[in-house]
Amino acid sequence: MKNIYTKTLSTLLLILLFSTSYGQSLLEGEVRNDENAPIEGVNIFIKGTTNSSTSDVNGKFSIQAKALPFTIIVQYAGFNTKEIKITELPSNAKPLQINISTGEEKVLSEVVVTSRRRIEKAQDIPIAISVVTGKQAEQAGAFNVNRLKELVPSVQLYSSNPRNTGINIRGLGSPFGLTNDGIDPGVGFYVDGVYFSRPAATTLDFIDVDRIEVLRGPQGSLFGKNTTSGAFNITSRKPSFTSGADFEVSYGNYQFIQAKASVTGALSSKIAGRISFSGTQRDGLIENVVTGRATNTLNNQGIRGQLLYTPSDRTNILFAADITLQRPDGYAQVVAGVAPTKRAAYRQFNAIITDLNYQLPSLNAFDRKIDHDTPWRSGQDLGGASLNIDTKIGSGTLTSTTAWRFWNWDPSNDRDFTGLQVLALSQNPARHTQFTQEVRYAGQLSTSLSGVVGLFFIDQEVKVRGNEESGKAQWRFAQSTTSALWRTPGLFEGYGIRTNSNVRSTSAAVFTQLDWAISEKLHLLPGLRYNYDKKAADYDRKTYGGLQTTDPALLALKRLVYTDQSFTSSTDDTDFSGNLTVNYKVSDKINAYATYAKSYKPVGVNVAGLPTIAGQPALDLAVIKPESVNHYEFGIKSSPIKNSVLNLTFFNTEIKDFQTNVQAAELGVNRGYLANADKVRVKGIELDASFILNKHFSFNAAGTYSDGKYVTFTNAPLPLEETGAAVSFKDVSGTDLPGVSKWAGSLGGEYTKNAKFFGSIGKFFIALDSFARSEFSSSPSASKYLVVPGYAIFNGRLGFRVADGLSAHIWGRNLFNKDYYEQLLPAGGNSGHYAAVLGDQRTYGVTLKYSL
Repeated sequence: MKNIYTKTLSTLLLILLFSTSYGQSLLEGEVRNDENAPIEGVNIFIKGTTNSSTSDVNGKFSIQAKALPFTIIVQYAGFNTKEIKITELPSNAKPLQINISTGEEKVLSEVVVTSRRRIEKAQDIPIAISVVTGKQAEQAGAFNVNRLKELVPSVQLYSSNPRNTGINIRGLGSPFGLTNDGIDPGVGFYVDGVYFSRPAATTLDFIDVDRIEVLRGPQGSLFGKNTTSGAFNITSRKPSFTSGADFEVSYGNYQFIQAKASVTGALSSKIAGRISFSGTQRDGLIENVVTGRATNTLNNQGIRGQLLYTPSDRTNILFAADITLQRPDGYAQVVAGVAPTKRAAYRQFNAIITDLNYQLPSLNAFDRKIDHDTPWRSGQDLGGASLNIDTKIGSGTLTSTTAWRFWNWDPSNDRDFTGLQVLALSQNPARHTQFTQEVRYAGQLSTSLSGVVGLFFIDQEVKVRGNEESGKAQWRFAQSTTSALWRTPGLFEGYGIRTNSNVRSTSAAVFTQLDWAISEKLHLLPGLRYNYDKKAADYDRKTYGGLQTTDPALLALKRLVYTDQSFTSSTDDTDFSGNLTVNYKVSDKINAYATYAKSYKPVGVNVAGLPTIAGQPALDLAVIKPESVNHYEFGIKSSPIKNSVLNLTFFNTEIKDFQTNVQAAELGVNRGYLANADKVRVKGIELDASFILNKHFSFNAAGTYSDGKYVTFTNAPLPLEETGAAVSFKDVSGTDLPGVSKWAGSLGGEYTKNAKFFGSIGKFFIALDSFARSEFSSSPSASKYLVVPGYAIFNGRLGFRVADGLSAHIWGRNLFNKDYYEQLLPAGGNSGHYAAVLGDQRTYGVTLKYSL
């Protein structure tokens, strides 16, 4: 607990450097409605620049001005958009007051996005997109992607630990289960234009976020890195020449404490800075009955610094650096059940633990008790630096984004999930580094043609230095014959493997997306991408320890558990992909579009061990074929009644040579391996709806129906209950894809009322959010034992918020204390028992925020 306070204090001392104030040309004013009441959350932009601001609860805003005259754009929910020419800066005697009113647009969500590399309204772009503002995420307690999925039900995130994290959109993106460093994710994750290639980044806390845009479907012609399933485009709050600061602290049960701080201001007439901090700690939610301590704690600290240099009103140069540390005692999984397998009776889990005189601490996973003998550790460091240059050239903007990032992973796991010394060690520390460079030009190319054209390059390397080691109970779990030699004292104790693996990946691309206005209502949008990918892998695994013997029979038994394995592989590939969208604005209330996209996911390599044939690695599995994606989508964005939004999207995605994860029965294949399923398909319908009933009540809803199938997958791994059958693979064609619920949705509402709190004028609010999903398979091959039942959770909050001064609210998550699984997974070696990643029980607390 002292750690977070020390870091917070150090951060606050640092941000005092920003307290120097410099005179700036600021445009200040306030926005009101027809009833002369202030409006919070209005977007104000200076036309032709990247400068923007948002009005506070008193309707006030300030924004850095450019040389007079200039034009501002004023946009807000359900109101007509205004353009106002400013010929002189307002004074105290003559303040700028802007009145906006409802009109013919009647568009609720005037949220501005930059996904297409220009400022535009989300309702105007022909892309299925969900937008969550930083304020909405904070109020909902969505401080990382795992919680954000409760607001955007098309997003799925599964994490048995940060490294083994998969993030999917519409059920596609990453193989379900264990992560393999040899393939690329299908969902892009961008922060301020910088691509984060490791899915572990999604487990860390957001730092000072302004806006989160979730784009669904292939996005290869808009973003540097090709993404077959969608992208997260996260924008953090930028430095401002107007001094400001936010300080926030939250307290909750299980000793939860979260502190945030952000300070911004001018360092000179052309340089502004912002420094932001976030720290989260919480006691564990699962009891280890052996140590007497709770595990699965939270312990995250992150800091981000930014410097903005504006040499002219046409050029912005932004340097940013960040580092986040995570040191939890966490990610332990609890045994959730035992499946009978096809193995002999003596190889069933219950027979094994009976012979070892062992009993699980509980047969109910929701007792939240473990007795693991190997410590759980999930330490990771993630950080980097970037330089972004935006300069206006002609009627467009030339952008250069240069970035270097790293990720260090330091784990310890108990992969047998018991208090037995089956696996005494299971840890594969890794270091990842990446360099990216993107250059793009976006803007109006002619009176009827606009778009973006860009170049992208990434070079990344992953180095893994791992250990897995057997304990004294390994012999019984590994025993595959009735030979008495298995009982040889010390045969497997200390017997393990040391693994060294390297993956080097290089990718380069040219991409473009155009928008041709055939008429005012009809637009044609072609996109094209050319990509080159190269991957090289080295894998080397050596056995060590155990009983030192020359007895051939004993050596043969040891080789049944672990063997030496070494291989290298190298592959490269090129690909053309593209998309075509027809966009027709039926009226001011209805915007329709249809899209066809041909996309791909690059070639992959296996770097976590291969299954063996006659004792030799199956080298034909070392290289994984690229995915080939055909995607169709039809969407309608509408405002059927005043102050409402109703968006519908119909989609169908087919993938040939789908890259999927296979969990091998061999312990030596210690991270599973990758294979290609011949063909999969996901089709479905999505709904996004919002409605402002009056000045007090607002509602939102989102839902998705997804039908994900293996169309053809004849060489799938056996499900858990069929382990030990006479065959090694199974035809699962026609069965459900893992991780995909048929139904998922969210529903929420908020009541607000103007009020006073400690003399400050602001808003009282009370809100309730809910998230639900139906059952889904939690295994690459459907197993009746690894089906996660459907569940629904409810979150609530009430309090008072102001723009400047003290805000406070109380909150609760999983209010009805619902017991639910987030994921089920078999133990290493497939002995029949399986474990669960548990959803959090009920948590509650209070948040205090002070802004100035």
